[in-house]
Amino acid sequence: MSTLMADTPALWGDKRFHTWNTEMRREFGEKVFKVMLDAGFTCPNRDGSIAKGGCTFCSARGSGDFAGSRRDDLVTQFNHIRDRQHQKWPQAKYIGYFQAYTNTYAPVEVLREYYEAILEQPGVVGLSIATRPDCLPDDVVDYLAELNERTYLWVEMGLQSIHESTSELINRAHDTECYLNAVEKLRQRNIRVCTHIIYGLPQETHEMMLETGRAVADMDVQGIKIHLLHLMRKTPMVKQYEAGLLRFLEMDEYIKLIVDTLEFLPPEMIVHRLTGDAPRDLLIGPMWSLKKWEVLNAIDAELKRRDSWQGKYWRGQGAWVSSRC
Repeated sequence: MSTLMADTPALWGDKRFHTWNTEMRREFGEKVFKVMLDAGFTCPNRDGSIAKGGCTFCSARGSGDFAGSRRDDLVTQFNHIRDRQHQKWPQAKYIGYFQAYTNTYAPVEVLREYYEAILEQPGVVGLSIATRPDCLPDDVVDYLAELNERTYLWVEMGLQSIHESTSELINRAHDTECYLNAVEKLRQRNIRVCTHIIYGLPQETHEMMLETGRAVADMDVQGIKIHLLHLMRKTPMVKQYEAGLLRFLEMDEYIKLIVDTLEFLPPEMIVHRLTGDAPRDLLIGPMWSLKKWEVLNAIDAELKRRDSWQGKYWRGQGAWVSSRC
């Protein structure tokens, strides 16, 4: 990846980081939004093939709390979510986002049926497929590579943390080496990868979180989603919280973490998300996370206050500037 001089102010539209919205307008010339789908998959971390119980932070809907209802077929889901999104963005194109659970955890013929059904919908310009790094057998990657030749494709995978002690606490059920191997496998086929990480996981310090962010900066991935940990009712993490293993981040603490991270991300990396949503009726904390736009505005304000931007301290792989003036 290329470098960015530290004294060069970088702007993407009116933002100081490389936003998904900016990239979509550059790629397609107009607004593009994701249509979130639940294709009815499960997860090998839930059904016992790898582990049971799922990641401790994961909701009953497999992180698809805002996706369509699996009681409906995919096209019905697509139309419902699309029409709801159109109330905000009347003129737009769409990316079908297979969000809930593990969306490559099925035979290729099943994946082909589901993915192609969405690609056939008017206005769809691509797919984003959320999965686990241990659910990418060769035949699935071959099909993803085929899709990548004829549509705009992202594969999204949850790293969450590079720290194996954290992985054990959250029952991730795969290690960081597995994740890196999956990235390499996808990138050999030129498939775009978006890495998900979570700040605020049990027993992680500020520096541990930044170590995860720096590790992603060094990976051959094209996008990043940074999530604030949301503790939701009826998740295994509730017991960890009650046992004192989890402390909620304060809003100003999270904003500092985000801006610190943006400063050492390569400028080419697309920032898909800087915070997340949780259903109000399920959320235990932190409650300030419900003020999503306040959080995003505070991130913009902190970047401006520092006169900073994404990539300010990036000098190439493994060579960020560690001291800030």
